[in-house]
This record gives sequence, C-alpha cells and structure tokens, in this order.
Amino acid sequence: MEKKNLTHIDELGNARMVDVTEKAATRREAVAAGSITMAAATLSLVKTGGLPKGDVLSTARIAGIMGAKQTSNLIPMCHPIIITSIKIEFLIDDERKSIEAVATVKTVGQTGVEMEAITAATTALLTIYDMCKAVDKEMELTGIMLIKKTGGKSGQFERRL
Repeated sequence: MEKKNLTHIDELGNARMVDVTEKAATRREAVAAGSITMAAATLSLVKTGGLPKGDVLSTARIAGIMGAKQTSNLIPMCHPIIITSIKIEFLIDDERKSIEAVATVKTVGQTGVEMEAITAATTALLTIYDMCKAVDKEMELTGIMLIKKTGGKSGQFERRL
C-alpha cells in the first residue's frame, strides 16, 4: 500500500479539520453496507411485522437517513454538508439469517459523503438491533464497509468483493 499523509493531522501532529475552501464543488456519491445476523425466528418476526416495536425495516430506514444527516455532529473532523439524496435498501438472506443494509448518499459539494454512507448503514443496523433485542440478544453486526465512492480529487474507489 502506498504511504500517504493523513489529511486530518497537521505538520506538527495536531488534529485538524481539512480546509476545503479552495476545492471545487463536484458531484459525489458513496455506497456503504453492513449486515446483521440473527436467529431464524427473529428474522421471521422482522419479515412478518411480528415485533412489538412495529415495522423494523421502515424504522431502520428512517434512522439511517437521520444518522447520515447527523454525521458531522458525531465524527469530529467531518464537515457539515448538504446531502442531496439518501437511499437505504435492505437485502434479506434467509440462508445466512441476515439483513444487509446498503446506504447510498449523494451530494454536490467540496467534500465526499463516505462517512455519511457508513453512518447511515450502521445506524440502520443499530436500529434493527434495538427493535429486535427483546427477542434476540445474540444478533451480530458485521462487515460494515465502504463499497464505492465517486467524485472529488481522489477519484473513484470500488471495493473488490
């Protein structure tokens, strides 16, 4: 791996917010995902709407959207940005007894939305955990990762899966 300087550390080793003042606004998009595994009975309750807290996936989708919008309040060096689109999809895998959350976040701006996409996917998964924990405390969040990003100075990234 090529050695790169950390952008959030100045020449004296102090933490800093990156100055994006002179960067051009460009179209940017990031996709992140993660999964939650659970007991088969829990997954069945999610699919049939049988949990006492209500519609798990609709609530998790809203939570993921809200999480993306709050990223700069949670991660100290993230810039507050205008998000132009957030889409969260859920892929249910009966064989693995899991739900994958896939978050796509878009903006036109001076900095990317990778952290917002990762926050959206993670918040959606945490919400699924919260809504199901009364019946299954052994759920596990796994594989939270950036899948791809486009736009900006560093160009395109796509994870090899």
